[in-house]
Formats: sequence, structure tokens, C-alpha cells
Amino acid sequence: MTAAAESKRPVVAALYREALPPRLSEIEELAEVRLTKADGLAEALDGADVLYQWHSFSPALRENWEAASSLQWVHVTAAGVSQLLFDELIRSNIVYTNSRGVLSRAIAEFALGFVLDMAKDSQGSYRLQQEQRWQHRVTSKIQGQSALVVGTGSIGREISRLFRAVGMEVSGAGRTARPADPDFDRIHSSRDLAAVVQDYDYLVLAAPLTADTRGLVNAGVLAAMKPSARLINLGRGELVYTGALTEALASGSIAGAALDVVHPEPLPAGHALWNMENVIITPHMSGDTEDYLDDLGKLFVDNLKLYRTGEPLQNVVDKELGFVAAS
Repeated sequence: MTAAAESKRPVVAALYREALPPRLSEIEELAEVRLTKADGLAEALDGADVLYQWHSFSPALRENWEAASSLQWVHVTAAGVSQLLFDELIRSNIVYTNSRGVLSRAIAEFALGFVLDMAKDSQGSYRLQQEQRWQHRVTSKIQGQSALVVGTGSIGREISRLFRAVGMEVSGAGRTARPADPDFDRIHSSRDLAAVVQDYDYLVLAAPLTADTRGLVNAGVLAAMKPSARLINLGRGELVYTGALTEALASGSIAGAALDVVHPEPLPAGHALWNMENVIITPHMSGDTEDYLDDLGKLFVDNLKLYRTGEPLQNVVDKELGFVAAS
């Protein structure tokens, strides 16, 4: 957008599912807003400059692409956007932004909670409490334990900072190996996962889902982990082959898993993972704190102000890669 366009109020098509976006009055001060659900998106996109995809995982843009001829910018209230990208959008000149960073601290806190849960056997204590049994046990320290965090973006880095704060040793795994990094002891290439996982007590997944990361944790990677190691998945369920993980947990090949995301999602009733005592399952909620919706809304308002003045937007996604590339 050019500075000359500042005099023109942009038209924002705001796609929602049930609840309206927060901070709507602030958005309306900056732009003409067309609120719409998926079935009305084609009409709302006619002449619109911006799509504010508050309904973050809707495929409606793909389904109504022919109506998007005026779009300059799409903003999505999610960090992982690979499932929303399609060839026509990738090839277009539309700027695409996501909500990277907004939920990073909350997700990192969840990751640390999972580590504490497993090291201190909170689930075992709960089961004994339900049985009204007073059974003394010993638990594990986390100080000095090692973690490999797959995904070195904002979420992975926040996880590393929290883990290091409690005395853990943390390395990362990303697209490119590096011997040193401000937030990690070192960074391995994700392609080498099977060769390095045996050195770590926790394998933590915080990577976006892309063609390169889908199925990254397969039977070979799981077999290479220490029998005492545990897997934590806070990224996307499809980063892991669920069948291979189920087998590894059932056989004792790895000690346990904490899963905020699974594949398929939701996990079907009767699936073996539900009843495993060495598994913690939460329903894709690691970033969802009491105020997270307002935080997501604030990011869009801040970006809309930048858009109106022609300044660079925050969180511009490399559409070929499917995520915000490191600067």
C-alpha cells in the first residue's frame, strides 16, 4: 500500500464463525469493515483490500478465490498456516501475515508444565488420590535434563528460554544446522533427527507443518530415542506418525508422551492412546489463555495501522516456505 492510500479507508472483509472479532470498534475507526461468515465471503471480498481471517482455519478463501481480485493483504489469527495456503494464493502478490509470537509464551509455559507433569508423575499421584492410596514414590529432577526442541521460531525459542531458566540443557532442530545460537546450545538439522535424538531426555515438537516436517517423527526417530526419553508435541499432530508413536509407547521403546496435538484430531474414541498411563493428552489448548483472543485482535489492529501508512507489516509469511522466515 502506498502512502497516498492513507487518505482512502481500506475495506476489510472480516471472516468469523460464531463470535465476532475483538477490538471491532478500533478496526472500524481505521477501515470500512464487512463482517461475514464463510457463506457470504464472496460478496464481502468484492472490492475488499484486506481479508481478516478471524475464523482462522476456514478454507473459504480458497473456495471463493475468484472474488478476491482486489485483495492486497490477508491476515490469519493462527501461527501455523500451511493448510490455508494454495497455489493461486502462493503465486499472487498478496501479502500474507499470521499471528506468530502472540501465543508463544503461553505455549512455552504449557511445555514446561508437561515436563514437570511427567518428571514429578503428577498423573500417577492423581490416580493414587482417586484410589485414596498413600503410596510414597521418588520422582525425577529436571535440572540437568536435556531437551531437543524441533522448531526454532518464536515458540521454540520461548520454550528454550523457560527450560534453561529451570536448569535444563536445550538444543534446537531446524532447517539449517548451526553450532551456536543465542537461545540454544546448538541447532541440528531436522533432517538428522534420528542421528541425534539419543542424546536427549525430551523431544519437544514446536515446528510448523510443512512438506518437510510432515511425518518428521517416524518409527526410525522413535526407535533412536532413549528408553527413558519422552516426547512432547505442541506443534501439529501430523509432525508425528501416530501409529508408530502408539507402538513405541506400548512397547516401552520410549517412556512417555505429552500431546496437545494429535493426528487425527480430535483423537477418536477408543484409540489406544487414550488409556495409556504414560500419555498425557490435552485438546489443542496450549496457547489458549483467558486473554488470548484479545491479544490476537491487538496484533491485527497494530498491523492495520501499519498497512494504512504503508509501513512494513509484522509477521509476513514466506508463502513458499509456509511460515515467517527468520530475518
